[in-house]
Amino acid sequence: MPTTTYKKIAVVEVGAAGAANIQFTSIPGTYTDLFIFTSLRTAKADFNEIVTLTLNGSPTYSWRRLRADTGTVDSSSGSNNQYYRANAASSTSSTFANTSIYIPNYTSSNNKSLSIDSAVETNTTAYDELYLVAGLATLTTAITSITLAPFGANNFVQYSKATLYGIA
Repeated sequence: MPTTTYKKIAVVEVGAAGAANIQFTSIPGTYTDLFIFTSLRTAKADFNEIVTLTLNGSPTYSWRRLRADTGTVDSSSGSNNQYYRANAASSTSSTFANTSIYIPNYTSSNNKSLSIDSAVETNTTAYDELYLVAGLATLTTAITSITLAPFGANNFVQYSKATLYGIA
């Protein structure tokens, strides 16, 4: 059985000025799969904020999401790139949402599937959220760029971080 190897491709950590998005560009086509780990928080005056994931600009997306939110469990589906959430300014200070994103066969000529596992923790009894997402992008070229961005006009705050790995 082959050994799976994770190779760090790039790390983006947001500085003191904040950032409107986090981008990975010129992603090499030398791996089998991609894995992204994020630790995100935004400046939005709320407990959480939607994070969009864009592959190579703007292909058509579809997704199915399971969500647990403060004792409520539901599922939903959509056709946009709004996949999961990050902590926001009203959540517990210095708390960042953690998310894992797995994209298999990112260089294939088939549509790109992805899976997301995300947790927004506010350290309170309100607004804690867990997400499991299965997504599909109608993108038949290799993924060469990935952009993460808050849905609103808010920025990611200092110390938000994303790491992109290639898997061989």
